[in-house]
Amino acid sequence: MASTEGDSKGVGRAKRRWLIPLIFIPFVATLWVPFYDTIEPALAGVPFFYWYQLMWIAISALLTVIVYFATE
Repeated sequence: MASTEGDSKGVGRAKRRWLIPLIFIPFVATLWVPFYDTIEPALAGVPFFYWYQLMWIAISALLTVIVYFATE
């Protein structure tokens, strides 16, 4: 008799497959440099160009963790 446990895992993974494109959001957000190539608004004296990129490093790590644990 075949086990349905493997089938239920496959269905769960298929439902969470929509999370994988979250990995590409940071790539798209930093792809076009002229969008964020500016000094203002500065945050604690740090120009926008730098803190925008640093912000996306943190967001990328968070999205990666979410996708990893959701699809694991």
